[in-house]
Amino acid sequence: MGSVAFVLLAGVAVGSALGLVLKRNPIHGALFLVVNLGTVAVFYLTLGAQFLAVAQVAVYAGAIMVLFLFAIFVLIPGKEETGPDPRRPYRVLALPVGAVLLALLVAVTTIGTRGARAPGPTATAPDGVEAIARLLFTDYLFPFEVTSVLLLAAMVGVLLLARRRTE
Repeated sequence: MGSVAFVLLAGVAVGSALGLVLKRNPIHGALFLVVNLGTVAVFYLTLGAQFLAVAQVAVYAGAIMVLFLFAIFVLIPGKEETGPDPRRPYRVLALPVGAVLLALLVAVTTIGTRGARAPGPTATAPDGVEAIARLLFTDYLFPFEVTSVLLLAAMVGVLLLARRRTE
């Protein structure tokens, strides 16, 4: 990966991490976290670890963020908005800007993949899903199980905090 592309991607990752920490609105913080997790997935792609990139997007940016947003919506009730929408001009521009970004993404991926070949995995990295699964369920079984127990405890904690008291 070129140095300029790496610096730009690293800038997006650091900027989204700062946005996550500095935003007071928890929904905006969660969206910054999704951007950060997406940049980590792109870093995985540049290293030739396609399975890890897909798992990063599916597990973290998908499932874990749904759990975070569920907890935020349950624990922090929002206020109803009344009056005219103050962000209407931005919302009108969102569709054309999104279309331009999508066209740019398609152009970059089609032009960038013509002559370039993605770097293969290194000699120490496992290649393929089977090798990753073998490592995960042998050498890293204990951290894997601890992580699952922590996620289960977090989910139970959210449900207990969200439960209405009937006293």
